[in-house]
Amino acid sequence: MSKNKNLPLIGDPAPSFVANTTQGEINFPADYKGKWVILFSHPADFTPVCTTEFMTFASLADEFKALNTELVGLSVDGLYSHISWLRNIQTIEWKGMKNLEVKFPLIDDIKMEVAKAYGMIQPNASTTQAVRAVFIVDPKGIIRTILYYPQSTGRNFDEIKRIIQALQTADAEACATPADWRPGDDVIVPPAGSCGVAKDRMSKKTAGQYCLEWYLCFKKYTGAAFKKAAAKKRK
Repeated sequence: MSKNKNLPLIGDPAPSFVANTTQGEINFPADYKGKWVILFSHPADFTPVCTTEFMTFASLADEFKALNTELVGLSVDGLYSHISWLRNIQTIEWKGMKNLEVKFPLIDDIKMEVAKAYGMIQPNASTTQAVRAVFIVDPKGIIRTILYYPQSTGRNFDEIKRIIQALQTADAEACATPADWRPGDDVIVPPAGSCGVAKDRMSKKTAGQYCLEWYLCFKKYTGAAFKKAAAKKRK
């Protein structure tokens, strides 16, 4: 059994910390108020799977920024190791990606303080390296998603981006998103709260809405979350 106790869960405030990073000191999550954040850990610098992940994150950084989302990385290596590794990454070409500069902060967590607070050190996997954890934190500093990957498996970045889009859509449109949802697909209306509402849903037609069953109703996607983000960006 794990010896870690009181680990943060979905819906909890993200544990706060101050840390040195490759981009200077950060105060998390206070420095990111009003933004979504992907806080992620990797086992170690100069390792193959981690290198492909950092190249992918760096290549997608602008796409995440367009979603009002910042990236923050972590491993239990020191700052100088981080800097050397990130400089080396710029010399590597993989899957058409090259000359990539990692501009988001990479936390120096050699004492494992942040990693332990977030449950990134899992003793049955390793006592000296973090697992591949992903914490998605919303603009209010609340943890909305937690993903764990084993050390041997690289992350699915399309899925991480899709989760951000789905969460933003759910918040903006008071809805849920179905299996394999992508922006543009119909979204799910919250379940009926009474027998009367359930009956009305099946017997009455509501513009832009349709029901397959009283508990499974859909409405058209409006893109409100992303229109709002685009308007904010123009300002």
